[in-house]
Amino acid sequence: MGNLTESEVIIGVPGPDRTIQDSVNEASKSALKIAVGHLNFHYGPRQVLFDISLEIPDRKITALIGPSGCGKSTFLRTLNRMHETVNGTRAEGEVLLDGQDIFAIDVVRLRRRVGMVFQKSNPFPKSIFENVAYGLKINRMANRSAIAEIVEKSLRRAALWDEVKDHLHKSAYSLSGGQQQRLCIARALAVDPEVLLLDEPCSALDPVATAKIEDLLLDLVSSCTIVIVTHNMQQAARVADYTGFFLLGKLIEFNKTDVIFKNPAQKETEDYITGRFG
Repeated sequence: MGNLTESEVIIGVPGPDRTIQDSVNEASKSALKIAVGHLNFHYGPRQVLFDISLEIPDRKITALIGPSGCGKSTFLRTLNRMHETVNGTRAEGEVLLDGQDIFAIDVVRLRRRVGMVFQKSNPFPKSIFENVAYGLKINRMANRSAIAEIVEKSLRRAALWDEVKDHLHKSAYSLSGGQQQRLCIARALAVDPEVLLLDEPCSALDPVATAKIEDLLLDLVSSCTIVIVTHNMQQAARVADYTGFFLLGKLIEFNKTDVIFKNPAQKETEDYITGRFG
């Protein structure tokens, strides 16, 4: 998708006789956060997602796994309409956030509610402090006296405060790769999102930095819903409550993580997890 500029549950997979609203009504008893119904997605004439339906629970970690190019990241980006930054894209179907159609929500407001962290850390060419404060300032969400407090809170939530508190006005580029990724998470957290989307956030990190990100996600899930795309199946098994397996633009299976990894219902899922393909 290219670089972005600064401006910029299981209730189950609904069957053919269930509508997305049926799922939402049933989920009122199960803390449903996002309901996706019959989602199709196109890059110009090329269709890359086919009839995706699933339900993501509130304040749980949902992992999306599958081989490269199977549609995981594209699906993730539809959840806060980030795909709209690419010309010629088209999404069809329903995506409901707390029962509200995301395509009917102002996109700026939606992205405050549903934040995103990308595969490659992308700090702005600003200080550590200004990176975290950026969203607050452009959205006029806090006055000057409150910004410093929110920046500190966000850095603490991202488990970064103790490492940077004496260097807040240094360039974000002075941080290590793992620290930069946690800074990007802090920047997303500053506007207090309800959902945090992460697209392979640990793919470029060493095992120590990866462990810090995983511990961070386990801490954050008590306050927000997390959806993570990962190629690391061990990571999905360690951190996710639910896991969805994508293949060739289709959602093959979605269930509790231990079911997916120990007793998958679909042969394609078993083949992928056991390394027979992908």
